[in-house]
Amino acid sequence: MTRIRSVVFVLLTCLLTGLTSRAADKPANLDKFAQCLSQKKATMYGLFWCTHCKDQKDLFGDSFRFVPYVECGIPGSRGETQQCKDLGIKKTPTWIFSDGEHKEGLLQLKDLSSKTGCTLP
Repeated sequence: MTRIRSVVFVLLTCLLTGLTSRAADKPANLDKFAQCLSQKKATMYGLFWCTHCKDQKDLFGDSFRFVPYVECGIPGSRGETQQCKDLGIKKTPTWIFSDGEHKEGLLQLKDLSSKTGCTLP
């Protein structure tokens, strides 16, 4: 009977550890932060095939729907839109801020917060 209790205890511990780590992997609700970025006129420019762009989007989780985003890729090709060429987008992701500054590459949320004044949860 003691052996069965030990096995049950170990299984429950493993289950709870798995659930806890899975919850920790999920991004926090960043809706208000993403909406603030929009209000502050911070826009992300990216390409649908860009892995760093995917990583940037993943930092926001479901809240990315509130982030101003411009797709620079032309569907069905590896071409880029004229709009992105005209803006001088060379690397993606590129963030353009209301002051006209361009920042290339994946930006951490704390860096976006510092640049825009938007508060992270």
